[in-house]
Amino acid sequence: MAVISSDIFVSTSLEVLRTIAAENRERIDDAAALLHPVIASGGIIHAFGTGHSRAAAMEMAGRAGGLIPTNQISLADLVLRGGEGPEALDDPLLERRGDMIPRLLRLGGVRVGDGLVIISNSGVNASIVEMASEVAALGLPIVAVTSMAHSTAVPSRHPSGNRLLDLADVVLDNGAPLGDAILDDENGTRACGISSMSSALLIQMLTAEIISRITSTGADAPVYVSANMPGGHERNLGVEAAYAGRLYRIAG
Repeated sequence: MAVISSDIFVSTSLEVLRTIAAENRERIDDAAALLHPVIASGGIIHAFGTGHSRAAAMEMAGRAGGLIPTNQISLADLVLRGGEGPEALDDPLLERRGDMIPRLLRLGGVRVGDGLVIISNSGVNASIVEMASEVAALGLPIVAVTSMAHSTAVPSRHPSGNRLLDLADVVLDNGAPLGDAILDDENGTRACGISSMSSALLIQMLTAEIISRITSTGADAPVYVSANMPGGHERNLGVEAAYAGRLYRIAG
């Protein structure tokens, strides 16, 4: 009898989410303590992920209920804001290269006083490790979201031999197994990835803790309200004005 079904996925994934929420609790506090000063001093938190990890970067940057002083850095920036033609993104293994990272940092406007959240399930591709290396060299705080099980089981694709987890100040473990899929049947088929869900949970936990630290000082947290609420778009534009020229948003 097959053991892959929607009901089994729900029960299994909820167990993973409960486990990682508990196991990462102290590290979430550490990450919030690291990034709260970035917001408090007027800096920007940048989020970078490739492949499906872009979804978690979107959870960090520019969404309703999230912090306004945030940017998503993406390989697509090479085309959207860097002047490259669409063919620049044709290489399905682009994330395994690190040569474009300095340019992405410039396009993203990353500077002293900012912080980075870097998301990668494997944590070993060259673009991810190079991003962490460049940011670490700038002395900026780095929070990583990765799968410890996967990252420690495979070799790095970066010339240094480093993984994302080797370069981050705080590492949040998304609890995904090697290969990401959490269900299997009697024929050995593995299916249903968990990392998008678990990484999103960790990002939202981190966001909540940063906001908690802001409001505990008596300050108003710079948080987006839904642009689909009456007056929401206008209210957001008013808060964004404090970060004029530093926030990058695209329609979609």
